[in-house]
Parts: sequence; structure tokens; C-alpha cells
Amino acid sequence: MVIGAFVSAGAAQAQSAVDEGRKLAFDRGKGNCLTCHVIKGGDLPGTIGPELVDIKSKYPKREDLVAILHDETLRNPLTVMPPFGRNRILTEKEINAVVDFLQTL
Repeated sequence: MVIGAFVSAGAAQAQSAVDEGRKLAFDRGKGNCLTCHVIKGGDLPGTIGPELVDIKSKYPKREDLVAILHDETLRNPLTVMPPFGRNRILTEKEINAVVDFLQTL
């Protein structure tokens, strides 16, 4: 019975992080992912960046997505993607929440 409570709490925390990540991704003043990307469920998306679909198969390593959000210029110096972590637009916790959300797409 105690194990079940831990599993339920863990699942609830994971869903909470996904929900928070979705809010951040769609927030025009914070993550602002919709400015450049089409994301299912988002309004008025941009087309500068690729459509965000099938993310978990494109980036099976979670740390790759974290690195992209933190500072994509390290991997691609010509990118127009903002360095969300380096510029402190998003905290480490917020970046991880956005990655949780992206992995559901």
C-alpha cells in the first residue's frame, strides 16, 4: 500500500511538471516556443523553427533537449533560438519542465 502511494505521488509530480512545461512553452512572456514553432494545441504559431512533434524519438537523450534549451548556440552557433538558460530566461527547473512537456509531443 505504501509503494502504491509513492507511485501515485510520482505520477502526479510528473504530470504536474508536464503541465507546467506546457504553460511555459505557450507563455508569450516566458518560454514563448510558439513564436517560432508549431505545437499541437498552441495558438498563432510561427514557422521559423521546426514543428515540435515526435520529440522523444528525435531526441531520445533527455540531456540533449536540456542542452538545446539551455544554450543552442553551443551546438549551432548560427541558430536564432534564444539561449533560455544562459540568458536566465528560464530557470533550470523551468527548462526541465519544458523538456517534460516536449517529450510528450
